[in-house]
Amino acid sequence: MANQQENKNKAIRTTYFSIVGNALLALIKLLGGIFGNSYALIADAIESAVDVASSIIVLMGLHYANRPADKRHPYGHGRLEPLITFSIIGFLIVSAAVISYQAIQNIFTPHPLPKLWTLGVLVPIIVWKEGSYRWVMARAKTVNSSALKADAWHHRADALTSLLAFVGISAALILGEGYEAADDIAALLAAQVILYNCYRLFRPALGELMDEQVHDELEEQIRVISLDVDGVIATEKCYIRKSGLDYHVDLHAIVNGDLSVRKGHDIAHNLQDTLKAALPQLGQVLIHIEPHDSEKSVQIIAETLSEVEV
Repeated sequence: MANQQENKNKAIRTTYFSIVGNALLALIKLLGGIFGNSYALIADAIESAVDVASSIIVLMGLHYANRPADKRHPYGHGRLEPLITFSIIGFLIVSAAVISYQAIQNIFTPHPLPKLWTLGVLVPIIVWKEGSYRWVMARAKTVNSSALKADAWHHRADALTSLLAFVGISAALILGEGYEAADDIAALLAAQVILYNCYRLFRPALGELMDEQVHDELEEQIRVISLDVDGVIATEKCYIRKSGLDYHVDLHAIVNGDLSVRKGHDIAHNLQDTLKAALPQLGQVLIHIEPHDSEKSVQIIAETLSEVEV
């Protein structure tokens, strides 16, 4: 439990990093876009500003989602996390729409070429944001947080929009007068990148909310650990639900059918304690005992043995 709490604290600290970093970059990009005549850079600033707002939502959500289980919420409050992800996606879609609308308007409106020095602003931003993506994503995978993964993709989207802004400004400067719209086309492309990332974030968050069974590696670990518990002959059903940073498990364990109810009860508790000790990311673990002498259990064990032989 201590490790899991540390993971939750780590997720919150990582979100603070995102908020401060994105706020500073949004200001730098906005000033650079205004004084450097680059709408692509202004669009990039809008994206970073949206990142700040969404990171604040992530922070608030993580604080709530990490509350311990209570009488009304026996499985904790982790289900709020995919809802946070959906709200972030909403912010991203709005920002992409605003950027696209303004970029299209600018394409058909004469305006001066971007300043050369705006390229110097973008280079360190691209490097910083890509590095931030890698660092935050590594932390997100460590703590198994979908909201934090969404926050990481904000950094990657920011790096891509900055890269597109660099390409657009470079094209406008190289091609010269008459090609000012290259900067705006880059902003339009950046909006499409943002929309694509929305889909990448939406799909796994929806799966988490719908209890999609996609935790094959964890299921295999649970089954292997279970067989080492005294009295457990085999396992049958294993359903896993992710809620916040925790995984809740419903497991059917097959034991000797001639055991007393008390002995079966003791095996179930021993199995539960063993799983939670070996896999600290597990939350609630519900064990259902199946008697070995039933026709169903005999068939399950036979199938398991045949898979091992293959």
